[in-house]
Amino acid sequence: MMRSVVLLISGMLPTGGDGQLVGKGDPTAQAEQVFQNIGAVLSAAGATFADVVKLNIYLTDIGLRSAIAPVREACFGQNKPASTLQEISRLAHPDALLEVEAIAYL
Repeated sequence: MMRSVVLLISGMLPTGGDGQLVGKGDPTAQAEQVFQNIGAVLSAAGATFADVVKLNIYLTDIGLRSAIAPVREACFGQNKPASTLQEISRLAHPDALLEVEAIAYL
């Protein structure tokens, strides 16, 4: 019998291991931290970015898309998962510029 696992990663903010925001005012640094956090969760579950099938990306300014795209590209290469990008007015941390949710299929 084959077993399948769906890993739901709730909204990741650009915070380091100490819980402090990383990269205040720098969308690229914040994206790097967010995807590093997602990578750590994936790794703990025995998964990689190749297992991610869906992303929900929330930006406080849709114009930041071009700043985070290279970070996303570095994680996924040509095998990008389905994704939704939304501009929202604010996030849980007042200085956070983005938040990302991920769904992986193991």
